[in-house]
Amino acid sequence: MNSALLSLILPQGLSDYFDFDKVETVNGSTYIYLIEKNIHPQEFVGEKLLSKGFFEEVSVRDFPLRGKPCFLRLKRR
Repeated sequence: MNSALLSLILPQGLSDYFDFDKVETVNGSTYIYLIEKNIHPQEFVGEKLLSKGFFEEVSVRDFPLRGKPCFLRLKRR
């Protein structure tokens, strides 16, 4: 699915902080996988930051798409 199309479906502002990974349909439910963008906070610009990977993936129930359950699977840094 195209990222531009997903930005019309997903909550406003979510595409500013997350990149689209994939979409899966399992047992009639839609799962949209998003990965947090590597954006450094303004107060740390110019400093060397050490990445320690991602937190455990979180599942958020979103409004149904065409009457079917929809879940956002978010991976945060």
